[in-house]
Amino acid sequence: MIKILIVEDHESMRQSIRTIFERSGDFEIIGDIANAEFAENYCENLLPDLVLMDVCTEDGASGLLAAKKIREKYPEIKVIIMTAFNEVSYIPRAKEAGAHAFIFKSESLDYFMEVAKGVMKGEKYFPEPKVIPMPMGEAPFTEREMTVLRLSCKLMTNKEIAEELFISENTVKYHKANMLAKTGFTKTVELVFYMITNGWINPLY
Repeated sequence: MIKILIVEDHESMRQSIRTIFERSGDFEIIGDIANAEFAENYCENLLPDLVLMDVCTEDGASGLLAAKKIREKYPEIKVIIMTAFNEVSYIPRAKEAGAHAFIFKSESLDYFMEVAKGVMKGEKYFPEPKVIPMPMGEAPFTEREMTVLRLSCKLMTNKEIAEELFISENTVKYHKANMLAKTGFTKTVELVFYMITNGWINPLY
């Protein structure tokens, strides 16, 4: 029996996952919580085989940060990240956190179970990155450009971004200039506004 911990802030979603997984007979839900901040303690006490982790949880707690802590402290525990948002940085950040799979909540619960079984067999599941429509077409940002853009959406200055990424301010400006050239925007603030208002980047998580 595969033991699962659910970390999801919507009670109806937690209940739906619990119902479909327990009905299969292959899984046991040993806990479900709404706040990712407590996930590490639950893992310590319950020792799940698998954690289903939402990105955005109760009280603003980040599922991505919680997943990283769990994977570092309990490398034997598998983690699947899930979200209802099209935020473009979540998939690469989930990989960086050490997650084994990433699922959009628009997928069926049967697919959730299929992925969970695959992950427990050593497989990984990550969807193709979302395509971002821009004034000059699609925006093929590099991983570093995406990181700079995400931090810009958190209203960090060039100096703060440089310190966060251990690079120079000139390098930050270089990445921003490249992104503007690719997208057709003339100012970083315009690109930031576009990304946030269209839901491509969530500065809170």
